[in-house]
Amino acid sequence: MIEAFFSAIPLMIMLTGVLTGISAALLGSFLILRGNAMLTDAISHSIVFGIIIVWLLTGQTSGPVQVLGAAITGVLTVVLSELLARSKLVKMDAAIGLVFPALFAAGVILISINARNVHLDVDSVLLGEIGFVWLNTVALLGVDVPVAVATLGAVLVVNLSFVLLLWKELKLATFDAGLAAALGFLPGVLHYAILTLTSVTAVAAFDAVGAILFIAFVVVPPATAYLLTRRLWLMVLLAVGFAVAAVISGYFLALHWNVSIGGMMASMTGVWFALALLFAPAQGLLAQALRARSERLDHDCRTLVAHLFTHQDTPAMAEENTLRALVDHLRWPAPRARAAVLRAHDRDLIERRDGLLSLRPKGKAEVEAIFGRSDT
Repeated sequence: MIEAFFSAIPLMIMLTGVLTGISAALLGSFLILRGNAMLTDAISHSIVFGIIIVWLLTGQTSGPVQVLGAAITGVLTVVLSELLARSKLVKMDAAIGLVFPALFAAGVILISINARNVHLDVDSVLLGEIGFVWLNTVALLGVDVPVAVATLGAVLVVNLSFVLLLWKELKLATFDAGLAAALGFLPGVLHYAILTLTSVTAVAAFDAVGAILFIAFVVVPPATAYLLTRRLWLMVLLAVGFAVAAVISGYFLALHWNVSIGGMMASMTGVWFALALLFAPAQGLLAQALRARSERLDHDCRTLVAHLFTHQDTPAMAEENTLRALVDHLRWPAPRARAAVLRAHDRDLIERRDGLLSLRPKGKAEVEAIFGRSDT
């Protein structure tokens, strides 16, 4: 049964994506909240420099030494960026934009000069090929397991353990670094620990999914979850769920359309984000548009009752307190005037008899509140 599971090519491809997505989303949730999302892009590109340096020193293209070297380079990217930003000569975003292209370019040049005949190229680092993860296996307990699955499984265990064991510290350091420092939680150390694990995860994911899909998993699912909730634990769970959904849906759509599996998985993270951006209950564009419309109608209702009150029991009442007067005198378009009257009627602010609009007791109270606020 176990051998059949690990020999099933579709399952191994999806499992690789799921392990990468969960590992990335766990860390990405904290990076998003800290405003450090783009450091992921910097790290994922600059560690190419670390990979080639370790290869030049040891001749190894994989293994713990490579992971360590790449992780150190990722942290070095952050340190150099922060040092440059602290100089006050450039802002943080510009510092990142200066440091990581320099390290990435240096790595690419070293690869082109010294590693032309080695399986170490820029395309594999950036794009990966998740469809071929089943070809490279390692024997674990007598079962051939894809190397990517074994590596990413170990990374997931480390990332999950880190988040669970230091949940309280991470939560406090994310939302109130000053208080965390006062309580001795070392927010700076936690910050660099997250970035180190991000670097390690990026290296582990390179051969399988490449930098592009890794960045998508780190940034997009947590950003999607952030649109739906402000509770940290729920945000992390939703981010993980969106990452898994992107992997599964992306895989089957890629088969259906005969396109890149990794590319479709990355695209699906964008699809979930777009849907959340449109339909999120509180923060979505649709919800914002509905709130704006409701606020506009409420404003029109206040204008309407004030207009009716001004002309109530006056000789001009028969002319001014009508729907037609709202169009002619207030210069409202007819649909806007009708919507305001309907809204005021639904709120029991006004009543309409024989085409004449008049205030109800609740409408009079609304007017008193309006003029009371204006007097103060």
